[in-house]
Amino acid sequence: MTSTVLAAPLPEIDVPQYSKARVLAVWAAAALPMGILAWVVAPFMASRGVGLIPALIGCLTAGLIWQFVLVLLLNGFSLRGLWLRAPSTSDGRRGGRLWLWVVPFVLGFGALQLIPLSLPAVASHDFGTFLSSDEGQTFLRGDWGIFAIIAVMFLFNTVLGEELLFRGLLLPRMRAAFGRADWVANGALFGLYHLHQPWSIPSSIIAGLLMAYPTRRFRSAWFGIIVHSAQSVVLTAIIFTLVTAP
Repeated sequence: MTSTVLAAPLPEIDVPQYSKARVLAVWAAAALPMGILAWVVAPFMASRGVGLIPALIGCLTAGLIWQFVLVLLLNGFSLRGLWLRAPSTSDGRRGGRLWLWVVPFVLGFGALQLIPLSLPAVASHDFGTFLSSDEGQTFLRGDWGIFAIIAVMFLFNTVLGEELLFRGLLLPRMRAAFGRADWVANGALFGLYHLHQPWSIPSSIIAGLLMAYPTRRFRSAWFGIIVHSAQSVVLTAIIFTLVTAP
């Protein structure tokens, strides 16, 4: 690990700021399509002969891709101003050992998965229930096509979709509207966004806080991306094991 670089402090507010109404409008533009896709479109597709799980995977992948498109639309088809940069502090430290701060948040996020905070899930729409079922394991065995779609879904979930929207676009633009509680508001909005799996909202709020705080503290969206992607790495390994099972 190289030494932390000393540089001129970055300004506290270095991107255009959103009003509360605009923050909520962006939240709705992400949350409502996901809810409609999960609870209206996917069941409709299932009633037309498409299995519910493939329909859900396809619909949620489309919803997450839409979030990436939304970020580009709102940000002038640019990735600038999304805090895709090395971590920094107000006293001018940048990069180096600051990256080590991601470790406790990754561990905290992992520990959160072991705490039963979620409400009773709707089994037909719960991915964890599906993976642990005989039906799910049989469905995934040898199906590299569905594995590829799930991998794309995870990519847009924890890198290009949810994280880029909530921690890359919204969080840097919430300080004027929410003050120093911007990261708390961001974490709460992230949890409440989960209309497509509402039973996970309590745990998702805490997860959102675990991702929003280091992102705000070090003004780097990579912190949220890394913390959130830890889950995707584990799930991808599990699904790979199921797909390659004899």
